[in-house]
Amino acid sequence: MTNASIDENAAKNAASKLESDPHAIQPSILSYVKDLPNLCSLAGLACTILSIYFSIIGIYYAAMIGMIWAVAFDWGDGLIARSIEGRSSDKKTFGMQLDSLIDIVNYGVAPAIFLLSYGNYNLIFLPAAFIMLAASAMRLSYFNTFGLSGSAEYTGLALDSNNIILVFIFLFESFFSQPVFSWVVCLSGVGLSALNVSKIKTPKLSGNSANVYLLAVYTLAITGIYAWKLL
Repeated sequence: MTNASIDENAAKNAASKLESDPHAIQPSILSYVKDLPNLCSLAGLACTILSIYFSIIGIYYAAMIGMIWAVAFDWGDGLIARSIEGRSSDKKTFGMQLDSLIDIVNYGVAPAIFLLSYGNYNLIFLPAAFIMLAASAMRLSYFNTFGLSGSAEYTGLALDSNNIILVFIFLFESFFSQPVFSWVVCLSGVGLSALNVSKIKTPKLSGNSANVYLLAVYTLAITGIYAWKLL
């Protein structure tokens, strides 16, 4: 059974509970904030908001730090969720929906705004920004519909890979003039978007705890490098 089927079944189960008991009290929205995986997801969203803010005002090294920490929290919420036993179906469903909605901000909106800002908001980069955002929306919609393939692989490059790769590419920014590197960022973003909606099969890296620890090391290394560049 795919993750999408599990999500749908969990949603139906949560809805059926309310239908079977008309006097049941529907949980408040804010009650789900107490769920630790959701807190982790929201922490990742906060990192993305900081990334967007720093992109807009032109402090790109800080924006890179926000982008990679968004990935770290995104992977972390899944690790935490899988470690919690007896988590209710409604919490699982809410968490999965929240995670998906946050993903489009983390991996679609933030990189697109970064491209536009780094390109001095030149209209020539607007189509590329649209492609990046549209590809992320389509990629998430496809995953929410079909889930993982039978071999527990993604169809298309996972969106979190976009941020992981982009923050690495930006390490070479100082070797180029800004106009030239704007095209490097643009072509990289469009290329990643093409891979996001392609038919290639990629493993779910975040599902392996060893990969989560590797990402933690990478995140700390990237943070240290860009923090040093900010000095």
